[in-house]
Amino acid sequence: MNEPADEGVESPLPDGVLLTVAYDGRSFSGFAHQPERRTIAGELLAALRALDPTIREIRGSSRTDAGVHAFGQRVAFDPSRVIPPRGWVLGTARHLPREIAVRRASLVPRGFTPRFANKGKRYRYLLLRDLVRDPFLEGRVWRVEQLGDDASIARAAAEASLALGTHDFAAFRSAADPRENTVRTIRRLVVEVDRDDPRLVRIEVEGDAFMHNMVRILVGTLVDVARERLAPGAVTRALASKRREDAGITAPPDGLYLVSVALADEGRDAWPVEPET
Repeated sequence: MNEPADEGVESPLPDGVLLTVAYDGRSFSGFAHQPERRTIAGELLAALRALDPTIREIRGSSRTDAGVHAFGQRVAFDPSRVIPPRGWVLGTARHLPREIAVRRASLVPRGFTPRFANKGKRYRYLLLRDLVRDPFLEGRVWRVEQLGDDASIARAAAEASLALGTHDFAAFRSAADPRENTVRTIRRLVVEVDRDDPRLVRIEVEGDAFMHNMVRILVGTLVDVARERLAPGAVTRALASKRREDAGITAPPDGLYLVSVALADEGRDAWPVEPET
């Protein structure tokens, strides 16, 4: 005969949940919660609380700015209800605006914080070289007319190679970034024309971590060299001087996408299950 459970013994709390979230950032004041402003975190937390009202907070991997987009933002939280990963993905879909989608969910230890488990991030910046605007790309690219010839793209690609490796990127952060440690490692930074639409130029950036506006300032510097507003070698000069004024402009948020965040723990029982590659 089974013995009755001890009275007063609480059931263990369910695992934490890790989400992969995609969003079009045009209508939002960034990822992080801001009082009286529409944010990604605010909309996502409201959708999660519709399924489990006890959820107190969500923990994101990147505080993307207003207007910045994401394919692979990572967000963790601690529920009190036992809901499988599939339930979190499909359940939040009923409560999120069209601009935000939970693309994947998995189970992780409670208290898991994606920012502290970060193994590297990948960003993409899209440039449009066109004399007139494209309504289907409005708010999703930075239109730069002066990138029309191959020589300008070659200048940007050559300048990008100067940022590879581990450097002090103090010149490539906004004045609002208070961090004292400004050494970062960039593993990949390439400039390439899209094969399917030659009007589009992709800048792919991968690194261990990034400071506020770092990617946008890097892109602005490459573009300023490409259109000959800065002399070649601007990246090297800014790295050496550590002065913001030696780098290029800050590219607008429109063309920036957080593509993916690699984590030390990707969780278990993920849904949907990604096919092996």
